[in-house]
Amino acid sequence: MTTSATTMKIGELARLTGVSARSLRYYEQQGLMHSTRSVGGQRHYAATDVSRVEVVRRLFDAGLSSKVIARLLPCVDVGGPEIAEDAFTAMVGERDRLTADIARLVEARAALDELIETNTRYRREIGAG
Repeated sequence: MTTSATTMKIGELARLTGVSARSLRYYEQQGLMHSTRSVGGQRHYAATDVSRVEVVRRLFDAGLSSKVIARLLPCVDVGGPEIAEDAFTAMVGERDRLTADIARLVEARAALDELIETNTRYRREIGAG
């Protein structure tokens, strides 16, 4: 339920974005977005926060932490060479972290494949014996 043409309550933002109200409160606690408060303390968000939530959600889905996302968002908000350089550094660092995680997962899968093969041979021997 929209409170005015330009603001909405947390429930409406949650409905429009598919993100839970709990997650929206978390985003706000982490400084990833901001709301205004009514006299009664209810959060009110701008219509532009719909796209903000979508950007934050995509970054979380990419595996970035809230700390890294907070470093990247100024580039989305303001831009500029200094902010762009910081965002670039953060993104390259996160890509490198993900690459290392993928390499570890590939190694773990290979080790598991070996164990599965060993177990398969053992089970055949037991059944044949």
